[in-house]
Amino acid sequence: MHKIEDIRRLGRVGVSVASIARNTGVSEPTVRKYLREGDLSERPPEVGRSPRSPILEPYADAIDSWLAEDRRCWRKQRHTARRVYDRLVEEMGFEGLYSTVQRYVKRRCRELAAGRDAREAQGFLLLDWLPGECQVDFGQADFRVRGVVQRGHFLVVEFPHSNVGLVQVFWGETAECVCQGLKNVFEFLGGVPLRAVFDNAIEIGRRVGAAIVTSELFRRFAAHYGLDYSFTNPYSDNEKGDVENKVGAIRRNLFVPVIPSTYFSPSAQTNRRRSR
Repeated sequence: MHKIEDIRRLGRVGVSVASIARNTGVSEPTVRKYLREGDLSERPPEVGRSPRSPILEPYADAIDSWLAEDRRCWRKQRHTARRVYDRLVEEMGFEGLYSTVQRYVKRRCRELAAGRDAREAQGFLLLDWLPGECQVDFGQADFRVRGVVQRGHFLVVEFPHSNVGLVQVFWGETAECVCQGLKNVFEFLGGVPLRAVFDNAIEIGRRVGAAIVTSELFRRFAAHYGLDYSFTNPYSDNEKGDVENKVGAIRRNLFVPVIPSTYFSPSAQTNRRRSR
């Protein structure tokens, strides 16, 4: 509480958020959170809900082990309550409600994360997308290769109008990977999108001021397929919020827990390209 008091005291006298963060040793999002907080009273305990449900009790150790193992994994590739519930049903025959699992996972994650600053949720602008337009971006996930965990890359092609996302795994984010991935997508769809919007940091090219600089390989690729394309502005994730969300959803639902890279044989890739 002493840090909260310092934050609010400095805020009352007009000290900037950045200065408060430096002086108190906490993050700027945390400073903003406590400056906005209207009620610092302790929350009363929930009435009528026990910490553990009798039906969930036999599975608690398994859930705890999954969440504990997550702490050694990349933060973007950890179990959500939905993923925990799905695994309980599929692997252990759990017959309880999702809400029961959700409450337990939420409480355990809060206990495991005690003392760490909570990240503020980021909003995205809602943009209108026509049928046939797509967003393209890369995500990262860990895979087990011959017993060793290595970080791989997966290319996501998202169609915001229909909310369909296609994914392929590569070991890099080069222009060759992008072109090969798009070629496979075009063949899978049986056509070429009307327009593709790429992240500005992707390897095929980028926007420099008003000019767009692209690689020779991608220019030839786009000319061959007649692909119309554009790049987002630097540091403007809101311009491709759909594919950003799809990258996270694919990572959580397809790549948790960490799976062997041998799972992605050519036939397996075809079957798993369409994300739910």
